[in-house]
Amino acid sequence: MLQLSLSWLGLGPVAASPWPLLLLVGASWLLARVLAWTYTSYNNSRRLQCFPQPPKRNWFLGHLGLVPPTEQGLRGLTQLVANYPQGYMIWMGPITPLVIFCHPDLIRNVANASATVAPKDVHFYDFLKPWLGDGLLLSAGDKWNSHRRMLTPAFHFNILKPYMKIFTKSADIMHAKWQHLVTEGHTHLDMFEHISLMTLDSLQKCVFSFDSNCQEKPSEYIAAILELSALVAKRHQQIFLHVDLLYYLTPDGRCFRRACRLVHDFTDAVIQERRRTLPSQGIDDFLKAKAKAKTLDFIDVLLLTKDEDGKGLSDEDIRAEADTFMFEGHDTTASGLSWVLYNLAKHPEYQERCRQEVQELLRDREPKEIEWNCIGQSFAMTEMKVVLALTLLRFRVLPDKEEPRRKPELILRVEGGLWLRVEPLGASQQ
Repeated sequence: MLQLSLSWLGLGPVAASPWPLLLLVGASWLLARVLAWTYTSYNNSRRLQCFPQPPKRNWFLGHLGLVPPTEQGLRGLTQLVANYPQGYMIWMGPITPLVIFCHPDLIRNVANASATVAPKDVHFYDFLKPWLGDGLLLSAGDKWNSHRRMLTPAFHFNILKPYMKIFTKSADIMHAKWQHLVTEGHTHLDMFEHISLMTLDSLQKCVFSFDSNCQEKPSEYIAAILELSALVAKRHQQIFLHVDLLYYLTPDGRCFRRACRLVHDFTDAVIQERRRTLPSQGIDDFLKAKAKAKTLDFIDVLLLTKDEDGKGLSDEDIRAEADTFMFEGHDTTASGLSWVLYNLAKHPEYQERCRQEVQELLRDREPKEIEWNCIGQSFAMTEMKVVLALTLLRFRVLPDKEEPRRKPELILRVEGGLWLRVEPLGASQQ
């Protein structure tokens, strides 16, 4: 039998076969990759030595767990900023450095830099990819630029203006719930719970022209959105579950996939239904019907928009942008409103000044008669102004006895909810 001598490698003579050679090539390739990765890590570590860093927990974990997502962790973070006012570096495990800038001038430089200089956090955003696809939040480069230009009309004043009535209606539903709860003796309310449902209610109407009555009864779609947000935040804190293969073997990973399917199925169904409507009506008739309804929703804008070459968005692109809008629009707005109400409850003199400003705007007119001014403002800021004004007009908010314990996730939450006392205002006070 033909023999292949590999004695020079210390393997001795073996039968002629490709497998030992393939094994040797594979091992050599793996060794080369490990050496290249080691050199890159060492080189990056040497370059980053100019940044100060707090003491590590140990060599393997690095600074993991240094700032846990708790009130105590946030206080520790405040102390870190005081100790390193320009910025500092921490290690997420033994190999992943993270530079944190604290000074506004440094943050401004990074925020204003191009995507090639300051790219998006691919590591964290990868957790969102199965849910949000390649929408504006996660895309980059030419695709981001193209979609940003195509979507700009969606935030034009004439598009946003009819949404005021949707915001007002959603706030009316929430306030009616508050009135009912107060009459039953429940004056302590969790702002995050109520306002999150209200913002999701508004978004479903503005994005899909769909009314799920989610503020008054359970909705599978809304529950899936809330579950996905919570699962992404939870996974971010568990370093060993950053690997997809491991994560999707866990109960959380299976829940994440199930919730993604539910959200995608809902969005796909709306897109397909709207696409069937367009050819039957024609674009002109479709726009006339929408003009009568005085609302062009986000899906409509996505379906009708074209780039410079007359090419529209694919169904996959439309789904990604719609799902991204739902994700970005509910938590951030709900968090902002909840913390504004908390701070106004803590400072009643400013709360009263804001209330007087709303009353002067109304001048004995009903709130629904006011065309809230949103020129130059984004969708979220417009919604926040409308809801905050109506809330202050109808209720006085007071702080709870216990101070909230902050809980940083995708947004700044509170352990156990952000509870405030609400008091309905009489007609004379309004």
